[in-house]
Amino acid sequence: MRYEILGSLRVVDEEKTLVINARKMEVLLTTLLIRAGEVVSLDQLVTEIWNHNPPKRATDALYVYIYQLRKLLTRPGRAETPIVTRAPGYVLCPRDHEFDFWQFQQLVNEGRDAARANRPEQAATALGAALDLCRGPILPELRDGPIIAGFVTWLEELRLECTEWFVESNLALGRHREMVRFLYGLVGEQPLHEAFYRQLMQALYHSERRADALKVYQMARKTLQDELGLEPGRALRELQQRILLADEPYGEHAAAG
Repeated sequence: MRYEILGSLRVVDEEKTLVINARKMEVLLTTLLIRAGEVVSLDQLVTEIWNHNPPKRATDALYVYIYQLRKLLTRPGRAETPIVTRAPGYVLCPRDHEFDFWQFQQLVNEGRDAARANRPEQAATALGAALDLCRGPILPELRDGPIIAGFVTWLEELRLECTEWFVESNLALGRHREMVRFLYGLVGEQPLHEAFYRQLMQALYHSERRADALKVYQMARKTLQDELGLEPGRALRELQQRILLADEPYGEHAAAG
C-alpha cells in the first residue's frame, strides 16, 4: 500500500488506485497521514472533519469512518490494519517506502546537505527526485481544517526551498541554458518570489542573454511595485548593477536558505 499526499490524496495498492468517495473519509485519512506515527485525538479529528460545527453524533460518525477506512486499507489475507486505536484516538503507521511525503523529506534533506557540502551534482539529483514526487497543488480540496491547512502552508514553503536549492545546484554545474525555461515558468507561478527572478537573471546572463536578463529585472520591479508598492530587494538590485557593468562573476551562486 502506498499513500500519496504531494498533490491530491491518492492511495495505491500495487497497480490499483483505491477510490475514497466520501470527502470526510479523505479528510480523516489525510489527517492521520500528516500525523503518521503520532496519535491524533478524537477531538482533533472531529474538528478537522467538521471544523467548529460538528453534528450531535459526530463521534459515532467518526467511528463509522474509521471502520470503513480500515476495511478499505486492510490487504486481503492480512489481519493487521494500518490504523491502530491508541488513547485518546488513532494512529496510522505506514512504512517509510509507502509514504511519498517521508520520501520527499528524506530527499530534500539529502539534497540540502549535499549543496551545503559543495556537492552540486549529488544535490541536483536528490532535489530533482524530490520535486518529481510532487503532482501539482497540495491537497487542494481538503484545506478547511487547522491540521491540514497548517501542513499545506509548511509543505509549500518546503517545496519552494527545495526548488531554489535545485536551481542553484544546476546553475553551479553550469546548466544555465537548461534552467531558463524552467525559471520562466517559476516566476510566472510565483511572481512575488524574488529569488526566482535572481536565478533567472543569472541563467540568462550566463547564456549570453544580457539584455533579457535586464528585462527580467524590470519585470520583477514592475510586479513588486504594482502588487506591493515595493522596490526589489538588495540582492536583485546589486545583480542588476553587476550585469549592467558586465561584472557578474561566472559561477558565483549563493545557495538558498
